[in-house]
Amino acid sequence: MAGTVRQPIDIPSLERYITKNVPEIQVPIDVKQFGFGQSNPTYQLTASNGQKYVMRKKPPGKLVSKTAHQVEREYRVIHALEKTDVPVPKAYCLCEDDTIVGTPFYIMEFLDGRIIEDPTMPDVTPAERTEMWHDVIRTLAKFHRIVSKDVGLEDFGKPSGFYDRQIKTFSTISKAQAEVRDVETKEPVGQIPHIDEILGFFKDKKFQPKDRGTPIHGDYKIDNLVFHKTEPRVIGILDWEMSTIGHPLSDLINLTTPYYLKDSPVRALPAFKEGHTPGLPTLNELVKWYGEVAGWDPTPDLTWGIGFGFFRATCIYQGIAARYATRQASSAKAKTNAQARHPMGELAWKTVEKAIQLSREKAKL
Repeated sequence: MAGTVRQPIDIPSLERYITKNVPEIQVPIDVKQFGFGQSNPTYQLTASNGQKYVMRKKPPGKLVSKTAHQVEREYRVIHALEKTDVPVPKAYCLCEDDTIVGTPFYIMEFLDGRIIEDPTMPDVTPAERTEMWHDVIRTLAKFHRIVSKDVGLEDFGKPSGFYDRQIKTFSTISKAQAEVRDVETKEPVGQIPHIDEILGFFKDKKFQPKDRGTPIHGDYKIDNLVFHKTEPRVIGILDWEMSTIGHPLSDLINLTTPYYLKDSPVRALPAFKEGHTPGLPTLNELVKWYGEVAGWDPTPDLTWGIGFGFFRATCIYQGIAARYATRQASSAKAKTNAQARHPMGELAWKTVEKAIQLSREKAKL
C-alpha cells in the first residue's frame, strides 16, 4: 500500500530527530508514502532492522482551514487510549517543530493487518463477516465507555452542546453556500429543500438527544479500522483528526449509514439490503450489540440521528454544488455529486418528518 513519495521530506533531518528522540527506531530509515492520507500525508518508515512505523504530518504550504489537519489531536487521543482496552497503535512521539520536516508530525506503530474498504466485506466467510462486524460495533462501544478525565482528555472538547454547535455550524455554512451564483448562468445554488423546517426541528430541545459528553472519533467507519490478518477482530482504529468530546450517536450513525441508504437513490448501496449478504448483521443486531457494551440504548434517538446525518450530508453536497458553480470543482463527477443535494435534502426532510411523528406519538403515551 506504500509506494513512491509524492510529497518529499528531509530524510536526514528526520533521522537526526529520531536518533535523539525515538531510540526505538534504528536509523537509517527507508521512506515510502501511503496512497491514503489525503488530508494528512502519511508515510511508512522502515528502520534498518526491518521494523515498520507510520508518520503522519500536516500538509506543506499555507493551510486553508485552521481546524483541519489536526495531527496534534490525533497524537493526543491515540496516546491517551494506549492503556485502555480500545485498540489503537502505539504513539512514539509528537514533533511540533516545523524545521524538522516542514510541518508538525507524529510517529506511531505500523499495524500489520487488513484495511477493508467495502463494508460488506466481500472476501470473507459469512461467519467471519458476522464476527468482524460484531467486533467493529463492540470496539466502538468500548471507546464510548471511556471517561474523558480518566485518560486525561477532560479538556479535549466541551461536554455539552455538541449538536447545538453542529447545527449552528452547518446552518451558517449552508446559508453561505446557497448564495453562491453560477459563473455562467448567474443562478444561485439555492437553499436545501425544507431548510427552515429541518433546522427548526433540530434546534428544538424537546427532540434533541440528551448530552452524553463522551469522546467521539468523528469519522468511525470500516475503512478507518485495521483488522487482524487472519482473525475476525479489530486491532486498531485510525484517522483521529476529527475526534473530540461529543455525542456517541454521531459515531454510531456514521458507521451504520449504509443501512439507511439501502433504498435511497443517493449513493445507494444495494448490497446492504438486509438478507442480501450472508452473515451481514441486521441493523437491529448492531444496535443491540452496541447497547450491551456501551451501557445505553440509542434506539430512541436513531431517527433523529440519521435525520441529522442526512442533513449534514446534504450540506456537503450543497458545498460541492457551490464549488462547481464557481468552477473550482469542474469534473463530471463533481457536477453529478452537486445534483445529489436535492434528493439527499428530500431524504433528510422525510426522515425529519418521521422523527417528528415519532416524537408526537411518544408524547401521547
